[in-house]
Formats: sequence, C-alpha cells, structure tokens
Amino acid sequence: MEKIGVIGLGNIAQKAYLPVMATLQDKYEWHLTTRNEAKGKMLEQKYGFKHFHQTLDQLIAEKPLAVFVHTPTQTHYQIIKQLLTAGINVYVDKPVSENLAEVEELYQLAAEKKLLLTCGFNRRFAPFDQQLKQIADKRTIVSEKIRENALQPTAFAIFDLMIHSVDTAVYLMDEPIQKVDNFLVTNDGNLEQGYITLTGAKSHVQVITNMVGGSNLEMTTVQGSKTRQVVTNLNLLQTYQTGAVTQTSRPDWENTLVTRGFDPITRTFLKAVTNNSENPVSPESAILSHKLCYDLVKTIKK
Repeated sequence: MEKIGVIGLGNIAQKAYLPVMATLQDKYEWHLTTRNEAKGKMLEQKYGFKHFHQTLDQLIAEKPLAVFVHTPTQTHYQIIKQLLTAGINVYVDKPVSENLAEVEELYQLAAEKKLLLTCGFNRRFAPFDQQLKQIADKRTIVSEKIRENALQPTAFAIFDLMIHSVDTAVYLMDEPIQKVDNFLVTNDGNLEQGYITLTGAKSHVQVITNMVGGSNLEMTTVQGSKTRQVVTNLNLLQTYQTGAVTQTSRPDWENTLVTRGFDPITRTFLKAVTNNSENPVSPESAILSHKLCYDLVKTIKK
C-alpha cells in the first residue's frame, strides 16, 4: 500500500480533503503531520487515521509517494522545494506562491525531477464546470465571484479569492490569450472590485470579483455559437436556447465535496501519481493563472 502524506491539518484540510482521504484508507496508507497532539487524537477518533508525525523531516523519512500541502501560503515555497528535492510528488492548495518567480522555479524543479506538482484548482473538477468546458465554439466567458461585504487587503484577496475565477476562466478558454486588460478599485488598501479581461482570436473573457456586492455568489457563464450555459454556485446549471430555459441541479444525494470538485481532484491526483500519468492540472495553465494574478497585483498603486 502506497504511503501518502498530509501536512497542514487546519480548516481547509478538515473541510475539503480529510473526509475524502478517510474513504481511501483501504487504498493508501495516510501519514498526517501535526505538532498538535490533541488535533491528532481528534482526527484519529473521527476518521481512523493511524500514522502521525510532528515534523516534515519525519514525514519525508517515511518516503511517501506524494504529500498534500495544506499549510499557509507563505510556507509553501520551502515545504514544496524540500519535498520535490526529496523525490516526492506534491499537491498544494492554491496559490503555490504569491511570488511568480517561486512558482516558476518550483514547476521547473518538478520537471527536472520528473515529479508532479499539482495546484489544487478544484473548480476545474466540479462536474458542472466540466460540462461548460465541453461547449463548442466559445465566444464569451464570464467568471464572477461576489461577496456581500468582505473587504480584504488587495493582494491577499486577489490570490486567496479572485484566483478561483481567474483559473476557471483559464480552464474554460480554448485558445491562446492575445491581450490582457486589468482594472482594480481599491479602498484604503483593500480590494473592492477586480477585473481581468482576456481576449483571444474569437473569444472574449471577463473575470469579475466584487467584494462589496450585496450577496455571496459564484457564477460562470459560457456563450457558444449554439448554446448559452450558466453555472451558479457550482450546483445549478441553466441552459438557454431559443424559447427555452432548462435548469439542472446536482443530485440531492451528491456529496458537496464532489459538487465543488475537491473529491474528484483528490482522486485524480492520486491516480496520476500512482500510475505515473499526466498532471491533472497542467503546469503551463497553473503558471498562467498565477501570472495573471501576479500581474494584476503589480497594478496596485502604491
């Protein structure tokens, strides 16, 4: 049974990943890393995990096939570099880093080591977003993220929240980007609105983030030459055709982690490292999503 490590057992790991990993204990031997003994005991009682370590060095000594990194962003670079140098595949929460040079360096190191470095862009694996990807001859793509009233420091908001919409747009766009336009509205250092416009030979893409929009909403619209579809909050799909609008919801019994893409991206990554197959989130596209955010941050007026 292959060993798989996890480092960082905070909110995102406990909400989005450990419930999936717990269902895979018959296929992988999970090794969790935390200095918090009480947290380890809680996770053992809740999910049945048996193998715990206090440090990254102890985890590396187990020679896991891969490690899931769910630590704070500022720790990613050093942890990922240490894991890749040790010959271990890596899955990491977005962003890999807020520093584009570090992102590019880590992907280059992974390529040199013939290892996978996979960024956790879960929305690519949400079933309805994958359905949008299948629309032919895309003309217009709009990827929106709206918050009721959640002012955050601009750079943090771009890499923590807006990057989801940016990557969804990158994933859905079927042609090279020919032009990029950026626009920010800030208030005392906080992000109010962020816009990125991507232009291709045939398609126009708009990424919108509004931190004071009066509601919490995530919406992606794709207009093709024959159909228009809109996905709302990853769980509702509306299809527009002449004289008809149909609505489809995810099945009532479907687990939220499937609907939001966390379950399928976790399983796809594990399958890829086990079978030594293609990276489920291509390095080129992941770097592009980081670059678009990095370039937007650079437009902040000092």
